Order: sequence, then C-alpha cells, then structure tokens
Amino acid sequence: MATSDRRSATLALAHALSAAERGLPVIPLSATKLPALRSPHRDDALPTPCHGECGRPGHGVHDATTDPAAVRALFAAAPWATGYGIACGRPPHHLIGIDLDVTPADAAMGTPADATAELRHLALQHLFTLPPTVTVLTPSGGRHLWLTGPPDVVVPNSAGRLAPGIDIRGAGGYLVGPGSVTARGAYRLAQGSANLDPAPCPRALLRLIAPPTPPRRPHHDPTGPRHGRGLVHFVLTAHEGQRNTRLFWAACRAYENGLGDSLTDALTTAAVHTGLTEREARATILSAARLSGTRCPAT
Repeated sequence: MATSDRRSATLALAHALSAAERGLPVIPLSATKLPALRSPHRDDALPTPCHGECGRPGHGVHDATTDPAAVRALFAAAPWATGYGIACGRPPHHLIGIDLDVTPADAAMGTPADATAELRHLALQHLFTLPPTVTVLTPSGGRHLWLTGPPDVVVPNSAGRLAPGIDIRGAGGYLVGPGSVTARGAYRLAQGSANLDPAPCPRALLRLIAPPTPPRRPHHDPTGPRHGRGLVHFVLTAHEGQRNTRLFWAACRAYENGLGDSLTDALTTAAVHTGLTEREARATILSAARLSGTRCPAT
C-alpha cells in the first residue's frame, strides 16, 4: 500500500472512531464510496437474505456500528478503506441526509441544476426555514446537510424525487463522512460546522420526504384481509412524486403485519399501474422487507 493510501486509511479510521463516539454508526468505504467489504454470500448458489445474522462482515450498511472495537475490526478487515459511511435512520440521531448536487439537468440543453437553489425554492413554497446544521462539502462541489428525524418516522432513500439534483438519504442509506478520501477528492466539513450538531428536520420538509400517513378508518382490523386491500388502494391512488414513497410505506406496513409475501404481487401490480416499472416496484418492496427485518420477497 502506498504511503498516501496508508495515511488516508489511518485518517479514515480516526474519523470513523470519532463519529462512532458521537453515536453515529459507521462502516468502512473504498475510494469508490462503496462499502469496502464484499458480501460473504457473493458465491452462494442462491441469494441469502442475511443482514449480518451470519456474524461475518460484508453486509454494507447493516454492518454499521458505534462500538469502537467493532469499528476497528471492520477497518482491519478492509485496510484499503480510505473513507467511512454513516448509516442514516438509525438511533439515537435517526439521521437524514439532504444531498445537494450541482449537475447538468439537461446535458443536451446545457442547463445547470443548482440543487441549493431548488431547496431554497421549496423552503419558500412550503414555508420552512433550514436551521444551521452539520454541512459536509463534497469533491464535486455539492454539499450534504445533516438533519435528524423523529424515531417513529421512516424516511426512504430517493434520488431527484424532491427536486432535480436533490437526493435523500434515509433508512437503509448512508452518507460519506467528513475526512473521507475518494477517487474524486476529500469530503470536508463546511466552515462553522465543526461545533454543530445535526438539527431537527423542519416538519414541512419532513412531510415532503416521508411517506404520508393514510387516514385512519374506524372498526378496521389491521391484520385482516381488508388491511391488505387498503394498502393496495393506498398505492393505486398515488400521484406522480408520491409513487415510490407510498409503495415503500405500504410494503413496510404489510411486512410489519405479516402480509408482506402475500401482498408482494398485488403491491407490485398497483405500483406498475401508477407508472413505476416492475423492477423499480420490486426493488422498493425488497428495501421495505429488509428494513422490516423479515425474509425478502422473491424478485
């Protein structure tokens, strides 16, 4: 390993341990920003629905931990790691990442999409103010805003759904931590961020990025067949911009109530009816199954 790589690996571990000490679960990342450890099930004949229950590292964000000894063990198993990821949606912070990019919105037209401006527009439109919070500058010129969410709200990951150039990192996702070095450069804290804690997500913004709560109905058996029909109807009535979040919410509720496997096909059909592709729908349901800690549905 080259001296510069060894130094980056040492610094990555130091930064990861510091983050873990603040209650942020971490995993080692390679220079590509992907989890540094490969899945121990990659050579299995059949897909294995394992989130780390096997006791071996290599399960991506499911390996994330705040235990210093476990962090050191993960980095020892991946000495090539030059960065670290911070798992979102996990206690105690229930971190939400607002990823703001500056990228071409339309390469043919050459029109730049400034995600920061898009977020300001949303704040004016929906009457919320972004509080001072931890801000990480990315090598590409973008920034990550760290916010915290309530423990009873599951915020899904999304890319460009909120507005062009704005990605959301929620449950099952991770943020590249400051101090990480990637193939494109280093991630660093913005000036004035070092002494800040992640601020609570404004309620109006939370309503935009979290799945909506369907209205309660009286005399409703949450585990009976009507509940399954209600979840399918909830997905069917989604408008553009709500389709993925509604499907994710419905699939989570289905798995929590033991209906996940039996509703997979119906939820997929409903999502395709609203405009998602079958592949997108089944990937979202798979994410919900993993988050709910159950066996994943067949894909």
